[in-house]
Amino acid sequence: MDAPTLSDLSAWQHLGGQYTAEEIAQQPALWDALAEALADTHAAIDEFLGDWLRQPGHRVIFTGAGSSGFIAEMVADTINSQWPAEARAVHTTSLLTHPSLYLERERPTLLVSFGRSGSSPESVAAVDLVREYVAKSRFLDITCNGEGELARRGRGRDDTLTLLMPPASCDRAFAMTSSLTCMQLAALAVFDSAPWEQRLERLRTVAALGRRALADWEGAAATLAETAFSRVIYLGSGPLEALAREAALKVLELTAGRVLALANTPLGFRHGPKSTLDADTLVVVLRSALPLARRYEQDLLDELRRDGVAGRVLSIGPGPGPGAGDGADAPDDLALDVPALPDPWLAPVWLTLAQRYALRRSAGLGLTPDNPFPDGTVNRVVQGVIIHRHG
Repeated sequence: MDAPTLSDLSAWQHLGGQYTAEEIAQQPALWDALAEALADTHAAIDEFLGDWLRQPGHRVIFTGAGSSGFIAEMVADTINSQWPAEARAVHTTSLLTHPSLYLERERPTLLVSFGRSGSSPESVAAVDLVREYVAKSRFLDITCNGEGELARRGRGRDDTLTLLMPPASCDRAFAMTSSLTCMQLAALAVFDSAPWEQRLERLRTVAALGRRALADWEGAAATLAETAFSRVIYLGSGPLEALAREAALKVLELTAGRVLALANTPLGFRHGPKSTLDADTLVVVLRSALPLARRYEQDLLDELRRDGVAGRVLSIGPGPGPGAGDGADAPDDLALDVPALPDPWLAPVWLTLAQRYALRRSAGLGLTPDNPFPDGTVNRVVQGVIIHRHG
């Protein structure tokens, strides 16, 4: 049967994808709810951060594993550009194996942890590691689960602030969807240098754009998934490279690896990865809001379409408007007119299409999107990790 519309939850329940569909659709409402929550809590956040970001000798490490690590990659560089303190992204999966590369005992460090459940062994171990390794450390836990290990262990500690996302963001489905976008936007709002009212207005603007993307591109998402490409390649520049990696991961997760998904940058794609193209490949370019990046992206789009090797080439991103740069003009380009916002703020809007594509491909393969791995080979909260002491 054809995959139902995103809002037809009874049909998705029959297909084993009700939670995933619901959690994709609810995102703009949750982004609005996040704005309201931050309006009530930003004074406590500012008090906790103090002047940390204004100290050149201080470090902020954004961390998580898998999708949560991609959140860190999407936000860190934009935040780093706004403050004297050094901000960087380090996946917990690298922090635990090579701590000496990322931590200095005398370098004051704020660890910002992203965790849907807040209970993955790497997330908990990363906090313990930094607390032991660094003489002066602080911890901001951005999580969707008030009963998770991060939230539980942070209670009552002066060195820790737990920032809880709207309750519905704690996805019940296997794949991270609304949890990811809420935590990402929360980090951008918390660490932005603009006045809080401007930050909250950005959140509301992104929520409105998300509603438009969900409504306007529902047909495009359905049509895109009708062709059973065996390979999908997402390409993104700058912070959108991490978005491309997350979009590719959604395909891998929800299709249980039956569809191969890769990610790269538009410029990097020519350096070898372009050899993966064939008639059974879908290429999606995630367009930047920066005019310079857009020119490089358009060059590759034109090249791929001239070559005619890939089965389909499309792009998604800002259309004509402030800060949009070169506009999309091909039939396979999906665009929204957007205000002048940095790429990480717009990334959740573009991600809604990638999430829906993965959901529909999963259903098209006869899998159950809410749990593509009924045999337990991959789990919602990672299992089987043994934490080894450093040193």
